[in-house]
Amino acid sequence: MILDLIRNGFSVQTLVNFAARIFVVFCILPVHEYAHALTATKLGDDTARLQGRLTLAPLAHLDLIGALMIFLAGFGYAKPVPVNPRNFKNPKKGMALTAFAGPLANLIMALVMAILANICIIWHTKSGTTVSQVSYWFFFYAGYINVSLAVFNLIPVPPLDGSRILNLVLPSKYYFKIMQYERYIVIVIFVLLLTGILGRPLGALMSVVYTGIMKLAGLPFSFIN
Repeated sequence: MILDLIRNGFSVQTLVNFAARIFVVFCILPVHEYAHALTATKLGDDTARLQGRLTLAPLAHLDLIGALMIFLAGFGYAKPVPVNPRNFKNPKKGMALTAFAGPLANLIMALVMAILANICIIWHTKSGTTVSQVSYWFFFYAGYINVSLAVFNLIPVPPLDGSRILNLVLPSKYYFKIMQYERYIVIVIFVLLLTGILGRPLGALMSVVYTGIMKLAGLPFSFIN
């Protein structure tokens, strides 16, 4: 994103993309973390609520490095919601459901953004205004970033949400062995992202997922002339 600004200059479309990322950092990442906190609370763990994380307030969830990654690589994260699996009736299932709630929230938000983008298409078709075009770009980019967050977080390696879901099927002794290397795995992931080695295949998968979401969002509008 920042490299695009340097290479291509401050075009309107690039600036809208930048604005969409700011929107995601302050409005969407909190939804992702709130989904974790709400699910954990509903399943019997009040840790997140007691630490003030059952909220949509952006500053409660903001992680500066994770936010910066949104602008550098299109993938990022917020401050992880604290969860105590011992408070769940079924610790493995509780952790998996809590972990999945974040990416699911992103996919729902991507669908909402895609619906708004489709509305902007109709608006632009009838008006042809710059505002309608810019609005379409904004919602399209915001939806795509939501998909990127969902797909990225579902990678089954720590500390991403997918690793908690993997714990459902992986024997505990192997899972906790992998978790010992969490700090090093994080570094490897971001190196692979910044060099494009991981970003390219993830980008291809995200495009497929978002294309499907855009088609789904466009179904109600296919009957509108």
